[in-house]
Amino acid sequence: MSDQNTAARRPRAFRLDDGKIALADKAEVEIEAQPDPYEREALAPDQPEQEIAVEIAQQRGMVARTFFTWGGIFWSALGGLATLALSMWFDQLITDLFARTPALGWFGVALLALAALALLVLGAREALAVKRQRRIATLHSALAGARAKDDRDAARRLLRELSGLYEARPETARARANVDELTREIVDGRDLIDIAERGLMHPLDEAVRREIAGAAKRVSVVTAISPRAVLDVLFVLAQSARLVRRISEIYGGRPGFLGFLRLVKSVGAHLAITGGMAVGDSIVQQILGHGIAARLSARLGEGVLNGLLTARVGLSAMAVCRPMPFAVEPAPGIGDVAPFLFSTGKKD
Repeated sequence: MSDQNTAARRPRAFRLDDGKIALADKAEVEIEAQPDPYEREALAPDQPEQEIAVEIAQQRGMVARTFFTWGGIFWSALGGLATLALSMWFDQLITDLFARTPALGWFGVALLALAALALLVLGAREALAVKRQRRIATLHSALAGARAKDDRDAARRLLRELSGLYEARPETARARANVDELTREIVDGRDLIDIAERGLMHPLDEAVRREIAGAAKRVSVVTAISPRAVLDVLFVLAQSARLVRRISEIYGGRPGFLGFLRLVKSVGAHLAITGGMAVGDSIVQQILGHGIAARLSARLGEGVLNGLLTARVGLSAMAVCRPMPFAVEPAPGIGDVAPFLFSTGKKD
């Protein structure tokens, strides 16, 4: 009897592929397959739509290679023609200077060489800025893919690259050291990316939110008191351009002229994809709920509307400039970054 009990309790190995386990009494228990909760989180219905919109916008601007398009060929040919015209003009100018006196001619050559050197440096800076923006956009999509696949090796490699993006910023030193330590300890790729987002991205997100709130407030106030509509348009455009550039700088981008044009193209594509330029029904309901449309003047209403649009431009810039997708927390909305636009300042 004792030998039979020992044989029944003897350790045995089971194959779980078929979802069944044979017990000692020859009965079989079927195990139901349980879905992975992280997989459900990665495939949440809201996140893929946001991420697809961001990646499409980045591909149209920050990652786009526009040379072999008709627009790229046109601007390249026009730029080559302008360069040829300037070269002929400079050649004639230097020739005329040498005709006057050799010293004046050599002085002109030195100035031309100095201008060519400065142009070369500016071109190198523009190329590095475009490359840095493309690197941020590529890192964004790669981290989104690594998190969806729970790829530990890819997560570790990409987070080291993310830390290197901010190595020259002392305010991120503690967060970078924490991320570097966690890459050696945590074995789950998705958890590692989420922890890195909390530690490294959260302070940058807060700085971006403050920039968006400040720009929206300035636009709403200046538009409300501005005497001319053309001044409103110019101020809104200037504040939007400054806001987009500032958000890119906070997230690690350093856009020059060409990089800024690519960034504006990505922001515009994101606005077009998400329908951001149209004020949604929820925002209209909040405004009407606070009585702004009924109680305030038309100029103040225009100020609130321009503030809303400026905040929406900032949110689109935040989405395309951020080197990581929003995963731990949902992407902020206008009510999160500029709640003062939905309040009349009166208490019921």
